[in-house]
Amino acid sequence: MLVSDLRTAAQLVSPGEEPLFFDDLGCLGRYLREHPDRRGAVAYVADHRTGKWVPAREAVYVLQPSASTPMGSHLLSYGSASSRDSDPAARGGRSVPVGEALGEPSPEATR
Repeated sequence: MLVSDLRTAAQLVSPGEEPLFFDDLGCLGRYLREHPDRRGAVAYVADHRTGKWVPAREAVYVLQPSASTPMGSHLLSYGSASSRDSDPAARGGRSVPVGEALGEPSPEATR
């Protein structure tokens, strides 16, 4: 997929395969939900403020309805809470747990 905004990009790196790129964090989450058997794959997300790649499991996520994202997920990622707090785009957004951001069902949904 073409990445139209590097600040909302993600990638999935699997052993022996070319990386898969996503232009919206919501697309990465949907892909991981639909392909749970990606053993050994590591997901990376771009810090919305700095553009640096961060392991997705270590990132901080914000759902910001006013944020424009390529596919409309309104989900932003950051390498740390301080990066999030330094980005005006995150202000007023809702913190999202990593599992929710990456498309894992919430504990309530599995009951």
